[in-house]
Amino acid sequence: MLWMVYGLPIVHPNSTLVLTINAAGTVIELCYVILYLVFSDGPKRLKALLLFLGDLAIVGTVSAIVLIFFHTHERRSLIVGILCVIFCIIMYLAPLTVMFVTLVSTVQSSVIKTKSVEYMPLSLSVASFCNGLCWTIYALIRFDLYITIPNTLGLLFSITQLVLHVLYYKSTKMQIAERKKKGEVGLTDVIVVDSLKTSASAPSQ
Repeated sequence: MLWMVYGLPIVHPNSTLVLTINAAGTVIELCYVILYLVFSDGPKRLKALLLFLGDLAIVGTVSAIVLIFFHTHERRSLIVGILCVIFCIIMYLAPLTVMFVTLVSTVQSSVIKTKSVEYMPLSLSVASFCNGLCWTIYALIRFDLYITIPNTLGLLFSITQLVLHVLYYKSTKMQIAERKKKGEVGLTDVIVVDSLKTSASAPSQ
């Protein structure tokens, strides 16, 4: 949402694409949040709701401070741009945390240690690569430093993920096959059944 603030004409003029694309992304992410809130249980729903409200509070506070206390496009772009760089880098780094440590069924493991990319989705890595590449090209054409820095780093992080997928593709398949032989179930094998369907299929008394 901070990128929407950055793309506003009163903050960073002539950034229509930044504003509209990130607005569309915000709507999609809002749908994800709503679905999570609807289908999650009490404690998880409360935690997600608090995080969401905290996010709104941060964006609202930043927007108010920038618009009230800074009166030039340069200053507004500087403040919001720096925050966008920080949060965008964190976003790109998030999938890489599985490289070092992932808590799965109380067993501490990592991609490098286990030589498995089972819990680092290829689709996410490819999407991050394409996103980073497109925004880097766009930023270089306009030479927008605040868009160039995080997306160039994101592009490099995504390439790292893709390299790991290439290196550990075979070993991942072997580990999954071995686990299935032993009758073990991984997170990627779990099927979530709708409770309503389950109750509907139960025999009536």
